[in-house]
Amino acid sequence: MSDNMTSTIKIEKAANSKINKVDFNNLAFGHVFTDHMFECDFINGEWVNPQVVPYQPLTLDPSAKVFHYGQAVFEGMKAYRDDEDKIWLFRPEDNLNRINISSKRLAIPEFPKDIFFEGLTQLLKLDEAWIKKGYGNSLYIRPVVFATESGVSASPSNRYKFLIICSPAQSYYGGEVRVKIENHYSRSADGGFGYAKAAGNYAGQFYPTKLAQDEGYQQVIWTDASTHKYLEEAGTMNVFFRINDTLYTAPTGERILDGITRKSIIAMAEELSIPVDVRPVRVEEVIEAANNGTLKEIFGAGTAAVINPIVGFGYKDQKWELPKLENPYSSTIKKAITDIQYNKAKDPYGWRYEVK
Repeated sequence: MSDNMTSTIKIEKAANSKINKVDFNNLAFGHVFTDHMFECDFINGEWVNPQVVPYQPLTLDPSAKVFHYGQAVFEGMKAYRDDEDKIWLFRPEDNLNRINISSKRLAIPEFPKDIFFEGLTQLLKLDEAWIKKGYGNSLYIRPVVFATESGVSASPSNRYKFLIICSPAQSYYGGEVRVKIENHYSRSADGGFGYAKAAGNYAGQFYPTKLAQDEGYQQVIWTDASTHKYLEEAGTMNVFFRINDTLYTAPTGERILDGITRKSIIAMAEELSIPVDVRPVRVEEVIEAANNGTLKEIFGAGTAAVINPIVGFGYKDQKWELPKLENPYSSTIKKAITDIQYNKAKDPYGWRYEVK
């Protein structure tokens, strides 16, 4: 099915809205969902029946291949309401491109651009009351595609479902974050699919992260699977290190997600004349910088938080705390990006996409 095809999105409105039962001042991230969802099915070699329907449970056969072989990928994106009540997305085409890259790696058919944007637009129009004004308020958007064919033969599914569900969100603050540099478990390996937003990538992280949490950390910084000498990602986020006045981050590739927030941070840092060095970052150089006082900041980068500062880290039996800075790069860059997201600043990059 080509991108230039025309599609008609069927719409079924919810009989009653849940919105009046929601306390928007006390939202736990990812637990409350809007009134509607978008869905589309891959049947007989094409994507068919795109529709927006009331948010509801799904019925799947116990032998659906997603349960047995893990064919599932997803995305994370947000919608924002500005002071003039306009609704904006942030780099949505990048999200679509990435879910299709992830899908291709897991032998899932790619999703058409026109249906994606039409379906997402109709969904956001129906549920626009859930997108609240105010800095920090947003609507988290979760596209996901998974295998639905019945049968336990070890082969790619011939049927899939594409969904978009939405959850209102507030400013993300997870408290002080300390991380453990992992030197045994691995997140991904060369030749694998660490660069894909595949469900299995995240499932494999939970156990070693729990072990780190049992030691008093909140998250893990993953190292390369071959040598455990190079730093790669922090939990489910890309990670940056500030040594002296330069930001360092690992290059993307087969093992590391090509984060949209990561790319935005690199572009914004360059705009702010902050030096950025994209190269493999060694564990020992970060430890050396921590010991000699030149390690100024570590922060994670992702959709939920944009930037999540890390206040300390541990490696093997040692622990380090980072200095408290008056004007950290993390705060400066985060404000510059969120000002664009909320239409409070000019967007020279063309990152904003208005929902009309």
